Amino acid sequence: MPDAIYSDRTLAALYDSLNPAGQDTDFYCQLPQQPCRILDLGCGTGLLTVMLAALGHQLTGVDPAAAMLDIARRRMGGERVRWIDGDIHALGTEERFDLVLMTGHVFQVFLDDDQVLAVFSSVRRHLEDGGRLVFESRNPLARAWEGWTPEQSLRTIEHPELGAVETWHEVFDVRAGQVSFRTHTRIDVQRQTHISQSTLAFRDQAEIEGLLRRTGFNDVSWLGGWDGRPFSSENREIIAIAR
Repeated sequence: MPDAIYSDRTLAALYDSLNPAGQDTDFYCQLPQQPCRILDLGCGTGLLTVMLAALGHQLTGVDPAAAMLDIARRRMGGERVRWIDGDIHALGTEERFDLVLMTGHVFQVFLDDDQVLAVFSSVRRHLEDGGRLVFESRNPLARAWEGWTPEQSLRTIEHPELGAVETWHEVFDVRAGQVSFRTHTRIDVQRQTHISQSTLAFRDQAEIEGLLRRTGFNDVSWLGGWDGRPFSSENREIIAIAR
């Protein structure tokens, strides 16, 4: 089941304000050089999905969080996209795509290797010959979670409907390549604080490459930033482009 920050309708309504389009959005929009069939796996509120559809691509957006998909469907331009409530297994067995994306660090929600292998294998079956799988994951060597403290992660935004909103993280467990934390969201107009618990997997580049190769992705390029720089161990992001 999706975490509350994705499945709770109030928290889902805050997602775009907390995660606006940025360099990662530009990177993914520039990937396809000609009109093609794109699967946005874990599409969330559909911000990127709709932007790609507006560029002339044929888009399918898949997500298991109904609250996020409701926002995606209502988004301007959302009628250009086919939205599917579920995961990759909800697709027809004969469907093929030229490009499959997993953005917003969605790759990290797959906590054990068997889950990753199942997803990669399914993606492989749905890719057209020469198609690409592109996704990113936080580099564990950068230890991003060390900044997920209430003091360092506190943010305040003004939401057009919910008014002033404060949000912060609190890590409570780090072990075996996984980080568990709570996200606190205080909404002034509701006079209450929502708490969502999440766990993310942090795999290094070698681990990710091994999983890709086990599922038939033998041609993999690695980037370390949204500006296209080659990956190195100092980068905060691990960006994989797999064929």
